[in-house]
Amino acid sequence: MFIDVGSFEPLREGEPWAGYRQFCMLFLYPLLLQAWKDVPFQPWLRGSLNGITPQEMRNLLSLRDRFRRGTMTHVVLHARLEQRYEEKEADAKDELKKAGFKHELIVANVKGLEKLIRRLEWKQGSTVWTDYGLETTYSADDAERKARFVTHAAASELPHLVWDIGCNEGVHSRIAAEYADHVVAMDADAAVVDRLYRKLRDENDRKILPLNVNIVDPPPALGWSGSERQHLPKRGRPDLTLCLALVHHVSIGGNVPVAEFLEWLRVNTGSLVIEWVAPEDPMAHRLLARKGPGEHPDYRTDWFERCLAERFDVVRSEVLAEGKRTLYLARSKA
Repeated sequence: MFIDVGSFEPLREGEPWAGYRQFCMLFLYPLLLQAWKDVPFQPWLRGSLNGITPQEMRNLLSLRDRFRRGTMTHVVLHARLEQRYEEKEADAKDELKKAGFKHELIVANVKGLEKLIRRLEWKQGSTVWTDYGLETTYSADDAERKARFVTHAAASELPHLVWDIGCNEGVHSRIAAEYADHVVAMDADAAVVDRLYRKLRDENDRKILPLNVNIVDPPPALGWSGSERQHLPKRGRPDLTLCLALVHHVSIGGNVPVAEFLEWLRVNTGSLVIEWVAPEDPMAHRLLARKGPGEHPDYRTDWFERCLAERFDVVRSEVLAEGKRTLYLARSKA
């Protein structure tokens, strides 16, 4: 949680809530966009440090949306007033003072915002990854061995910070959290992350932070000189990173060379648990089948192991899925 202490100021009689526009742009409008239009808000906030403007939000709403409760006040009139005062020299604060604006109106406005937001609900549809845990390709024995491998790694490394990239349901994030102080559980699927967040919230689990992150296209630095929001690797180097059943999505799906992905991991982590999915595995084979012949010549087991050994000291490994998947615990070389 970020609290801007410098923005605290005493309420001045006759003046509106100074943070109202910012609250709408960074909180209310993104939630409206997701709930009413089923459009992910994350790209909007990533593309603009200040969020969605009232005019933008108004233009995104249909005629029917504009008659929803709260929309006329917080979107349509807000956009109209903003445009009005942009085109004239009059100061909105001065006009509100002259009109006898009272702090009771601020309180009523905040209560109205709270009611509006509490009524919002995102009706999630099924995605590829929301059902992945139910349709997993692992046998019960392989799933148990994989969990034991992660447990052993977390217990031996005793990390302060863990990244679980491609966390899905958060099964292995929870295992890591038993030995780590903090776990950041990342996934590119917003529905998966939202479901994990709700479970963790209900359990009052504060050790795991779920984030909607596509590691192939991670959050960049934003703001003046790129310093107001740091890019992902600068936000805290993990002591242990989990990359389970991820390499084929990054290298084949995301067109990132195997060597480059492993180099990125070497630079940005201490220890690594990584699962190699061989080209013969059904999931990797499915991704390769969508590509042209010879499009990913580096996606080979021998090349992966060579690149891994050049960048990490492999501590132990374990073969799963009849040799089609292999787990590695490795420590990055300086």
